Amino acid sequence: MPPIQDPNQNHLLAALLDAEFDRLSPHLECIPLLLGEVLCQSGGTLDYVYFPTTAIISIHYLLENGGSSEIAGVGNEGVLGVALFMGGSTTPSRAVVQTGGFGYRLPVRVLMEEFNRAGPVMRLLLRYTQALLTHMSQTAVCNRHHTVEQQLCRWLLLTLDRLSSNELTMTQELISNMLGVRREGVTEAAGRLQGYRYISYRRGHITVLDRAGLEQHVCECYGVVKKEFGRLLSDVRQRQPVARPGLAA
Repeated sequence: MPPIQDPNQNHLLAALLDAEFDRLSPHLECIPLLLGEVLCQSGGTLDYVYFPTTAIISIHYLLENGGSSEIAGVGNEGVLGVALFMGGSTTPSRAVVQTGGFGYRLPVRVLMEEFNRAGPVMRLLLRYTQALLTHMSQTAVCNRHHTVEQQLCRWLLLTLDRLSSNELTMTQELISNMLGVRREGVTEAAGRLQGYRYISYRRGHITVLDRAGLEQHVCECYGVVKKEFGRLLSDVRQRQPVARPGLAA
C-alpha cells in the first residue's frame, strides 16, 4: 500500500488560509511522480501545476546540441508552473522527476482563478517566485565559479532538505546532467567526498554519512539559497494548519 499523503506536506499548500484551501482542495489530485517522468517539455504547455510532497522535480534548460543543465529544483517547498501565473503560457525549460514520490496536481484554470483574485494566494506565489529566481541565479553563478566538488555538495544538501531520509537514488550520469558537467568530473568529485567519509556511493545509491561535513565543504551558494527561502517563506511555514482530512494516494 502506498503511504498516506496529505496536501499539508507541501509548504505552499499548508500555508493557505482555510478559505483558499477549501476552494482548491476539491480539485487537488494526489498522483505518483515516477523517477525520470517528464512533466513538461521545452516549449510545451502545462495543463496542471504540480505541488510535490515527497517527490523532487528538476527544471532543466536544454541546448540545441542536446546538452542540458539543471537551473532549479522543486520539492515540498514549492510548485511547478511559475511561468503560467507570471504571464507566460510556455517555458524554454524541461521539467523531469529527479526523485520519485508523490505530489498533488491542480488544473491550471483553477489556480489562475484563485491567483486573479489578487489575494493571499497571489502574494504567496509571488514570494515563492522571488525565492525561486534567487535559486536560479545562484545556480548559474555556482556553475560558473565553483568546483564540481562544491557544486555536488550544494546539490546534495538542497536535495536532502526536501527528503525525509539521508539516502538518494541517483546515478552519476544523471548527476552529470543535473550539473551540466562531464561524468568523469562527477566520478572524481563523488570519490573525494566518499574519501572524506561524507557520503557512501554504490550502484546508483548515495547515502549521506556526514551532513555537517558537506556543509563545511560546500560553497556559499547553498547558504544564499536557503537563507532567501527562509526570509521569504519562513513566516508562512510557521503557521500550523488546521487538521484536514488527508487526500490519500
